[in-house]
Amino acid sequence: MHPTRRAALAAVLAAPLFAAPALAQTQITIQHALPLDSHYGAGATAFKEAFERATGNRYRVVIQRNDNEREMIESVQIGTLDCTITSTGPVGNFVPEVRNVDVPFLFRDYDHARGVLDSEIGQQLLQRFSARGLAGVVWMENGFRHLTNSRREVNRPEDVRGLKVRTMENQVHMRAFQTLGALPTPMAFSELVPALQQGTVDGQENPIPVIVANNLNQVQRYLTLTGHVYSPAVMICNPATLQRLNQADRTAFMEAARAAQKANRDRVSADDARGVEELRRRGMTVTTEVDGEAFRSALAPAFAEYERQLDGALLRRMREWRPN
Repeated sequence: MHPTRRAALAAVLAAPLFAAPALAQTQITIQHALPLDSHYGAGATAFKEAFERATGNRYRVVIQRNDNEREMIESVQIGTLDCTITSTGPVGNFVPEVRNVDVPFLFRDYDHARGVLDSEIGQQLLQRFSARGLAGVVWMENGFRHLTNSRREVNRPEDVRGLKVRTMENQVHMRAFQTLGALPTPMAFSELVPALQQGTVDGQENPIPVIVANNLNQVQRYLTLTGHVYSPAVMICNPATLQRLNQADRTAFMEAARAAQKANRDRVSADDARGVEELRRRGMTVTTEVDGEAFRSALAPAFAEYERQLDGALLRRMREWRPN
């Protein structure tokens, strides 16, 4: 082949290799499982606005909804998706150490949970993501999880016995409900409403912001403020997405992630404050007086198992954490 033609052909073949990264760098796609008007939506929107502004709109952040959290994490891992905001429910299947934060009654309140996750403890957990081909960027949250069902009021642990309860695909949560005598049924969030409508499950457990945003009051009559587990969320990105950013843009990215964290937590606090009354207004029967000590006692066998199977020393560090 003539040298000129050979050079021309080489240029044509090489062109897509240079074009693809350039396109990938101008657009960052982030997916999450909730409506735009939600605590995830608030976080994603804050990230988009802060990052686009800081980079002079050289980057365009596209926000999409995807109800399948496990699928999103897999997509981030293989690089077909840049970032996701996801509950920790399925994350333990990818980063086993994260299962520790899903233990029931681990955190006293929001200040305790947020303090632990923002401390060295939480940052060390985020560092564990890299060994799994993921970048743990920042902790966000869903809030404290509560129980809803369509069959009866729940006041005591024995009231849970026999209920078919949808849980996340999370062994820690499933073990807790098995210990209480319920029938935990793990499924993706996308399958939840049809399962409740068809009676495949009697109930589910989620934070108030999730119950409100998804109108679960339309398929559930009873809400019990068990606060049985704090549900963190986490922003996870593909490592290559971050590596393509120059140092200044990476700094802007992290600042935008912290803006997302604040917006997300502020929305959770606001939704928690007004959400219970909103659900009452929508017709739910709400049980606010719950014997937390009775639930903790009933879960003693599960706690013993968590100590053995998870990181007992880490659980104690988190449980005993106090602000400096």
